[in-house]
Amino acid sequence: MIYEVFRQERKGQAFVHGGSFHAPNREFADAYAREFYARRQESVALWVVPREEIMEIDEFPDEFDLKYRRVDGYSIKARLKEARERVGSTERPEAEAPALPVPERE
Repeated sequence: MIYEVFRQERKGQAFVHGGSFHAPNREFADAYAREFYARRQESVALWVVPREEIMEIDEFPDEFDLKYRRVDGYSIKARLKEARERVGSTERPEAEAPALPVPERE
């Protein structure tokens, strides 16, 4: 049977995958995990899990799809180009700043 080992290096940190090994039963898996991953105080905690007990989730429901919040699909450049071509101008019009009145000095 193949076992997967997840180890925690320091308290409070997340567990990370340490590796896998073959063992005939749980007692040997416990001994192998301690020997390979905890002998030199490399880990403060271990999870030893049979590989067939690990469940993979590869499809997520659409309720987590938040594409409507992104602006990627709302490109206005093509619409502006099309509108300028309809008017007959392909160049981008420069915006002119309105002239401000100059105050008179006394």
